[in-house]
Amino acid sequence: MMKTNLLTGFVFIVVLSLSYGQGERKVINYIDSINSLASSHYKSNDITKSFNYLLENAKLSDSIHDDYGSAQANAILGNIYSYMGLPKEAEKCYLIMLKKAIKINDNYLIANSYLSLGEIYRNTKPFDEFISYYNNALNYALSSNVTDEHNIDKKQNLLFDIRLKLSEIYIDKNLPDQAYMNLLEAEKNLINSSYSKASLNYTYGLYYKKIESFHIANKKFNQAINHLNNISSDFKTNLLHSEIYKELSISLASLGKNDEAYQVLLKHNSFKDKLINDEKIREEKNAKSKFFIAEYENIAQTANKERILQQKVSNKIKIVSIIISIATIILLVLVFILVKNYRSKKRLSMILKERNDLLIVAKNQAEKSAKLKTDFVSNVTHELRTPLYGVVGLTSLMLENNNLSETDHKMLESLKYSGDYLLNLVNDILQIGKIESKNVALKNVSVNLNDMINGIVGTFEYRLKEGNNQIHILIDDNIPNALLCDNVRLSQILINLVGNSVKFTSNGKIWIRVILNNVDDNMASIKFEVEDNGSGIPEDQQEAIFDNFSQITENQNVNYQGTGLGLSIVKSLLGLFNSKIELKSEVGKGSTFSFVLNLDIDKDVEVAPTVKKTGKIVALNTGYKILIVEDNKINQIVTKNLLKKAGFECDVVENGRECLEAVSKSTYDLILMDINMPVMDGNEATKEIRKTNIEIPIIALTAADIDEVKKNLSVIGYNGIITKPFDNFEFFQVINAHIQGSKNRFKPSSNLVKVS
Repeated sequence: MMKTNLLTGFVFIVVLSLSYGQGERKVINYIDSINSLASSHYKSNDITKSFNYLLENAKLSDSIHDDYGSAQANAILGNIYSYMGLPKEAEKCYLIMLKKAIKINDNYLIANSYLSLGEIYRNTKPFDEFISYYNNALNYALSSNVTDEHNIDKKQNLLFDIRLKLSEIYIDKNLPDQAYMNLLEAEKNLINSSYSKASLNYTYGLYYKKIESFHIANKKFNQAINHLNNISSDFKTNLLHSEIYKELSISLASLGKNDEAYQVLLKHNSFKDKLINDEKIREEKNAKSKFFIAEYENIAQTANKERILQQKVSNKIKIVSIIISIATIILLVLVFILVKNYRSKKRLSMILKERNDLLIVAKNQAEKSAKLKTDFVSNVTHELRTPLYGVVGLTSLMLENNNLSETDHKMLESLKYSGDYLLNLVNDILQIGKIESKNVALKNVSVNLNDMINGIVGTFEYRLKEGNNQIHILIDDNIPNALLCDNVRLSQILINLVGNSVKFTSNGKIWIRVILNNVDDNMASIKFEVEDNGSGIPEDQQEAIFDNFSQITENQNVNYQGTGLGLSIVKSLLGLFNSKIELKSEVGKGSTFSFVLNLDIDKDVEVAPTVKKTGKIVALNTGYKILIVEDNKINQIVTKNLLKKAGFECDVVENGRECLEAVSKSTYDLILMDINMPVMDGNEATKEIRKTNIEIPIIALTAADIDEVKKNLSVIGYNGIITKPFDNFEFFQVINAHIQGSKNRFKPSSNLVKVS
């Protein structure tokens, strides 16, 4: 039988191949007739013949690119595989059918492809995936021109089948509303067929059973049975009969009609027995068909393997010949390239050697220039800070003289402002150099924001009067008292922002706002705002003002003083805090700078009540004696007068060697040690003192870069550091704190100073 079928298929191909010369249309018509014949065999359960025809027909269709014939053949093949319980093979055929149908834009075949694939995926894929195939089938079935191979309109039939399937799915997924909508639509597409009517009523029965309307459900099930009774019995009708009686039995039992339910159940079992017999017959046919298909595939695979093997041998011989030819050519080319590259590399090596020598020289020169620049900046700023200490210090002392006239007082304030301004310029240049060299690291200390901001505002008192401006401070009461942050860097940010607002505002107002965004047990998110109603910043310059040495150039007649580094420093420092500056500005209305910091809460510090930086510091015990080690005569006068006014006794020496002699002859409570001095510098003197005395506090009083000094502070033996010029309040705070600390460790005593 197998050989006969294969021979028949071979004869078909030969006949068709001969007739192909008479015209492609005849071949296509022949393919369509074979598909019809195969379909007829499939419907009559003669699977073997149908399968044999279809395989050869599919190959023939592909050989002449007949997409319609190929789609039809694969549709029936898919149905055969599905009927035989081979879903993977069926899926492959339906996918080929879909591809061909889309290519020829046949809505009927496309809709059937999606419907068939949906039926396969219904049992293997999640609901959200397989339902899309049914929806695609529905969309194409709703299109125009939904006709079969005989050009018969199948739109209503197809829509009815799809909507009925969707209704069953939605009932099964407990989505009765969607099921009912599809049932209503399916009823509109109902054709005059007893089986279709029976299927519709059965599905209605399932719907009403799902929503527990059992009386209506029973009515629908009985109507379905009446329609089936008008049809001759076969496997399909027996299966539907069995399902209807089963569901009707359950519905009757739900109404308490157990006797009727039992009688219906007996009918269900009767049809079930028929199905079992039909299934046995069907399985026997399927087994024969599967055996035939397996045998056919084995023969085809063996023939294909032999053909492939022969082809491989032939290809290998060709490939070897080609490879030898190509290898010979490549070898010759490579030899030529290698010789050429060798010569080129030799020349290039000589050029690179010369260039490398030049680069090494340039690198050494650049490094030397950079070192000279760094040393120059460091030395210049040190030399600038030393006289500035004298200028600012002497001015501060003179301003405390109550005998000054108003004119002299104003001139001295102007002098102090100029000194402070020059000091800020020096600090800005140092700061930008550190940031560019990435030599800045944040250090967390406990900070009270209220104290910090009030202290910052106090430094702008003279400049506010000069510009007739007012500052308003708003600090959220819910902000924790103690936060951990780098107070020096945060102060620099705020001082630069406030200074910027003061510079560009006249006869106006400046607002400083500190707002709590959110807080938890460990961290507080805080927003800082500095707003002014000054001149504002043009939109085209709002990005450029954060660059180094940038100044607003909108009004050429206004001279805005400064280095142009302030906002650049702000931007760079906020980068260290993982934050960024935000700007809102309008010309003539003012500007608002803001940024957000996430700061840890210091739970270990009990913050004392805030103390304003006003009034004078008075020592309670005037017996404390301080040694000033300073080589600059003006600085000696400034420091000595400041300490005497606070009630301290002072001795002054000019270098480290004189310091050692003074310490050996007298007892001091604290030493203020300048670092850079002739004969013996402060570092050497401190190390010598620490060899015999670890109790006395030694404070470095220097104009050098504080960050550079701090690196070796404890190693040398210093207890603390004060940078010249200094704030008087902070100066005495440091002195008092270290004397008190020393007395508590070695000679406990009462509090040292009082702030009034």
